[in-house]
Amino acid sequence: MLNDTGPSLKILMVAPTPFFADRGMHIRILEEARALVRRGHEVKIATYHIGSDIPVSENPGIEVRRIRRLLFWYRKLEAGPDWQKIVLDLLLIRKTYTLAREFHPDVIHAHIHEGVAIAWVASLLLRLHGERPKLVADFQGSLTREMVSHSYLRGSLLRGIFRMIESWIEDMCDAAVASSWASAEEISAVRKKGIVETVLDGARDLSPLYADGRRRIRDRYGIANDMTVAVYTGAFIPNKGVETLVRSIPVALRSDAGLHFVLAGFPRDLLDPLLSKYGVTASRVTVVSPLPYFSIGDILGMSDIAIDPKHEDTGQASGKMLQYMAAGLPVVCFDTPNNRNYLGDWGAYVATNTPEALAAAIVALAGKQESWDDIGRENWLQVQDFTWDKTGEKLEKIFRNILKEAE
Repeated sequence: MLNDTGPSLKILMVAPTPFFADRGMHIRILEEARALVRRGHEVKIATYHIGSDIPVSENPGIEVRRIRRLLFWYRKLEAGPDWQKIVLDLLLIRKTYTLAREFHPDVIHAHIHEGVAIAWVASLLLRLHGERPKLVADFQGSLTREMVSHSYLRGSLLRGIFRMIESWIEDMCDAAVASSWASAEEISAVRKKGIVETVLDGARDLSPLYADGRRRIRDRYGIANDMTVAVYTGAFIPNKGVETLVRSIPVALRSDAGLHFVLAGFPRDLLDPLLSKYGVTASRVTVVSPLPYFSIGDILGMSDIAIDPKHEDTGQASGKMLQYMAAGLPVVCFDTPNNRNYLGDWGAYVATNTPEALAAAIVALAGKQESWDDIGRENWLQVQDFTWDKTGEKLEKIFRNILKEAE
C-alpha cells in the first residue's frame, strides 16, 4: 500500500532487545516496521545478536542487522533488566552508528528508553560527519516502574536517580510517541520539546475458527469440547499479573468445574513454580510454551473467554487485549483507564487487584454463555479502530512533520 503524501523515507529502528521473540514489544516493532514498508518506506532494524529471523512470508522487505556475538553465552529472550545488557547496548551504539553511516536514514526510530539513549549517542557521533537524522522515541511505559516490577531499584534513592535519568531520556528526542494513553500523559508532563503523541498498537487480522476448527485445535491439546476455555496469552513475568492469575485459578475452579485454563507464552521456567506453589494441576490447565506469534489465531480461536491480569503499575498498553478483541472474545481485565479505552462498556472489569476478585469475574463471565457472541462481536467491531495500518499512517505523519520543521 503505497502512500501519496510524499517521497519514501529511510527509517532506522533501534531495538535494544533480542528481536524477534514472541512478546509484546517485539510485536509492536515488527508490525510498525511492516506497516511503514507497506506505505512505501525503507526500514532497517538494529538489534541484539540473538532472536528469531522474521519468517519470509511475514517479511515485506525489512532488513534486520545484528550486533557482534561477543556475549555468545547471553540467551535471555524474556523481558526484564540484566546488567549484561550494558555491554550489548554499547555494541548496539556501534551498530546503530555504522548502519546509519551506510544507510543515511531520514529518521532514527528508537524503541523504549534504552533505545532512545543508544540512538541519541549514535546521533551525536553522526553529527561529526554532518549527518543529522531526526530522532523519534517510541515509549512503552515507565522505565523506573518496570524495573521496580522486576524487583530492581528497591531503595528510594536509587529509584529517584533512575527517575531523573528516565526524565532526561524522555526529553532527548525530536518527537515522542507512547503506546498507551496513560504513558503519553505522564511523559508529556516531563518533555519540554513538545507533546507526546499516543500511537496505539494494532490488532493482527485473525480469521475465525468455526466448529470443526475449534474441535480440531482442542483435540490437539487434549481439551474436551464441552469445557469453557479461559485463555491468557503473553509473557509469564511478574509485571504482567501472572501470579495473580495463577492464584485465581484454584478459586475459580472451586466455583465452576466446567472451566479449563490455557496459559500460552514464555518463559515456562517462571510459570511452573507458580503452578506448583498454588496447587494448580495439569488436568485443569494447559500450558502452551512457547507461543509463536504467527500461530496465535489457533489458540484464541479455540477459546471462549480471555483474561488480561495486568495491573496499571507500568503504564503499559496491552497488545494482547487487541488480539483478544480481534478474535471476537469477551475479556476479563482490571478496571484501568487503558482497558476502558479499549473495551468501553463491554469489558468484564475486576474492581480490585486480588486473585479472589479476578476469579469471581472469570466465573461470572463463564456463566454468561448466552452473551459471549454479542460481547465478542462488539469487541471485534471496536478493534477495527486499532489497526497496524493506522499505526503506520500516524507514524509517517509524525516523521514528515519533524522533517518539515527542520527545513
